[in-house]
Formats: sequence, C-alpha cells, structure tokens
Amino acid sequence: MEIIEIKKGYIVACVISGDYGKPRPAVVVQSNLHKNHPSITVCPLTTDLIDAPTFRLLLTPTELNGLNLESHIMVDKISAIRSDKIQKKIGELSPEQLEELIEAIKSWMN
Repeated sequence: MEIIEIKKGYIVACVISGDYGKPRPAVVVQSNLHKNHPSITVCPLTTDLIDAPTFRLLLTPTELNGLNLESHIMVDKISAIRSDKIQKKIGELSPEQLEELIEAIKSWMN
C-alpha cells in the first residue's frame, strides 16, 4: 500500500462516512504534529456553491490546488476520518488560503 504524505493545508481525495463511499476532495486541517494519528481531521469540499461566506470558503481552480471546478470548503462539515480513507493528494492551499480557513474554523468553533 502506497504511503500518502499528509500535511495541514493539503487537498486530498478521501472517503468520508455518510457519502456512500464516494471519494470527494477535502482539506486537511489537523496539525502536522499529529499527522501520523490513525484519524485525520478534514473539511470536505463541494461544488454545490451557496451564499455563506463565513463558513463556506470559495476555491477557484489553480495549478497549486489541483481542482477542476470552483468549490467551497465546508467549514460547517469538519470531520475526522480514518487516515487509510485518504486516497491521494490533489493539491494544496496557498498560505493565505490556509490562514483564512484557520480563521473560519476558529469563528465556527467560537
């Protein structure tokens, strides 16, 4: 089995419980200090865009993020998944996008 590097800010293809086994992109939001833990905390992405700027952050496709379609990071759907459910790295957030996501998570949890 191929070992996939997992780092905070990476966009990965993974299977999230309740999604009928369908892989979907998600952003790893867990600290790199815990990247070898058997579960990984992620925020899933969706192409079903809604007007909710405080907890749905827009990502436009770029070479860095590897996305094909505009997507929202769903801060309101933060989930822990088993690390073996991560299939591959798709891309990653820019440092500015990662900081914006961290602030959105803080706001959601506050």
